Amino acid sequence: MQNFDVVVIGAGPGGYVAAIRASQLGKKVAVIEKEHLGGVCLNWGCIPTKALLRSAEVLHLIKHASEFGIEVGSVKFDLGKMVERSRKIAGQLSTGIKGLLAKNKVTVFNGEARFENATTLKISGEKPETLVAKNIIIATGARARMLPGVESHPRVWTAKQAMTPEFTPKSLLVIGSGAIGIEFASFYRTLGVEVTVVEMQSKILPNEDAEISAIAQKQFEKNGIKFHLSSTCALNPSKDSISAIFSKDGKEVEKLKVDAVIVAIGIVGNTENLGLEKTKVKTEKGQILADQWCETSEKGVYAIGDVAGAPWLAHKASHEAILVAEHIAGVKNLHPIKKTDIPGCTYSYPQIASIGLTEEKAKAEGIALKVGRFPYRANGKAIALGETEGLIKTIFNAKTGELLGAHMIGAEVTELIQGFAIGKTLETTEEELMKTIFPHPTLSEMMHESTLDAYGRVIHS
Repeated sequence: MQNFDVVVIGAGPGGYVAAIRASQLGKKVAVIEKEHLGGVCLNWGCIPTKALLRSAEVLHLIKHASEFGIEVGSVKFDLGKMVERSRKIAGQLSTGIKGLLAKNKVTVFNGEARFENATTLKISGEKPETLVAKNIIIATGARARMLPGVESHPRVWTAKQAMTPEFTPKSLLVIGSGAIGIEFASFYRTLGVEVTVVEMQSKILPNEDAEISAIAQKQFEKNGIKFHLSSTCALNPSKDSISAIFSKDGKEVEKLKVDAVIVAIGIVGNTENLGLEKTKVKTEKGQILADQWCETSEKGVYAIGDVAGAPWLAHKASHEAILVAEHIAGVKNLHPIKKTDIPGCTYSYPQIASIGLTEEKAKAEGIALKVGRFPYRANGKAIALGETEGLIKTIFNAKTGELLGAHMIGAEVTELIQGFAIGKTLETTEEELMKTIFPHPTLSEMMHESTLDAYGRVIHS
């Protein structure tokens, strides 16, 4: 039996960050991980998918090289080498996490953890162990939700299988048009695959602003992706293909045969086999319930990241991790996380990024609004880059000038959104954004112009 101040279950972007920060604050810390340091994000999610999407971006640029006065010969791609590069990057970063934990004197245990009571964990594995701690942080993440009946079919893929495919499909069906579904649809379409996306909601990217979603759909359709919205589908898999039947309003509308299917219909928190029944921890719909400090109904037991619910984002998990570590250490002047201050990004082509309230949600709350827009086609840097399709949209409280939300589509918006994230954290107003000097020529100037447009002061449009 070993005693610690803090024990973290799971070493993903929530778990390992919590462990490091708690150690920095003088706590004796252990982390338990049953698979790979870095969790799904680093090994099978955020990082390796972005490596694949970068390969697709390079392929896209080469195909359009003539527009920049550059002539190239025939263009080929090697999906195996793309995958190999992404796995190498994931492995490099996982090794880096191991080094960070060692540097910060965090003890790492390999195995599965299970509660014996609120302060005791049993670790199963090659070296069984019992750990006791006053504070335990659950950061076990989540797994992909699958369609019943086809879970084991080799041509029905989760995101993990989609990033390490055994073959390049000629046709592909993506079920679900959230960030994960759209990123894979965009990646495979860039490789020349015939891609169809089916979505139960009436718009793609259901969590995004409706105007941005509509622009995104047009761009994806222009790129060759087909959509079935407000629709469901039934799968009939065979050895070498999968037949899909699309239905809308209860009526069959189309049949399609594809080489593979990617299921991207959400995730389920990893709460099983933790022994939560031996504690007061409560769950609901596959996630652990926690308060504003991420503490569960069992005092001293915390839950962070995907296992604690939406939004299912690595940076949300890491921020919760720091909050919990500092809360445990008694750091003063802490502030709970505001979900409206968490940016979201989709790394497709084109990119989508957002933060705060959508126009629809703000109106539903009865807030009087000032809404600004600025198109990429009017920005000098965008024109020089050959990236003239896109829009920056800003939403302000008409009475107070508070920045309520920002919604973007176009080149590099996943980098630009952080400017608005800082603004929201600082509780910025339109006046402060208007007085901010943006460098020229940059894409960021559109953030300024969109703010000006909301108040009838736009210069370049």
